Amino acid sequence: MEDRFASYRNATATALLRGSGVTSDNFRQAIAGGDAPPELVAFVNKIRSRPYAVTDLDIDALRSRYSEEQLFEIIVAATFGAANDRLAAARQALENA
Repeated sequence: MEDRFASYRNATATALLRGSGVTSDNFRQAIAGGDAPPELVAFVNKIRSRPYAVTDLDIDALRSRYSEEQLFEIIVAATFGAANDRLAAARQALENA
């Protein structure tokens, strides 16, 4: 099945997960893959499974440990990873149909 948006998605992944940032490439890639450090597991899992349930309190709880820039990168990486996983599952389901 042709994926006409693959080049855009790959460019986005490269910029988000391999580009410069305040967090390391490896850290962002792990977050995107759902492999978060212990203090972020619940937060990243919430973003990946129930993003509508994330509140300011969730983010406030992490502000003493992470800067605003780091939190932004964590949130974006987790969101991108979840979206990418859902897209892959949907494409697989279509190919198997």
